[in-house]
Amino acid sequence: MSRNTVRKVIRSGATELTYERTIQPLATIGPWKDLLDEMLAVNARKPKRERLTRIRIFEELRARGYDGGYDAVRRYAASWSKEEEVASAAAYVPLSFDPGEAYQFDWR
Repeated sequence: MSRNTVRKVIRSGATELTYERTIQPLATIGPWKDLLDEMLAVNARKPKRERLTRIRIFEELRARGYDGGYDAVRRYAASWSKEEEVASAAAYVPLSFDPGEAYQFDWR
């Protein structure tokens, strides 16, 4: 902890200081969000060997005029991939055959 934090706690008599941010601002990434979503979606559809890393996606954004930092892009890409993972996990693909109708094995 910093000295200022310790000093503040000692002077105030409080035993615990907490801070929780309720809204995470997307100040630098905000205007680039649509382009970044598109780049991430195109990248996710590519075969694994051809996918770009997050640093390469950041470099492409920088080439298009983005002046923010890599960490903001990395955090946004991580949250985007989590949302996509949850959305794809919620999909239901019904079987085209009744259970037990296909792939029956005798394990004697």
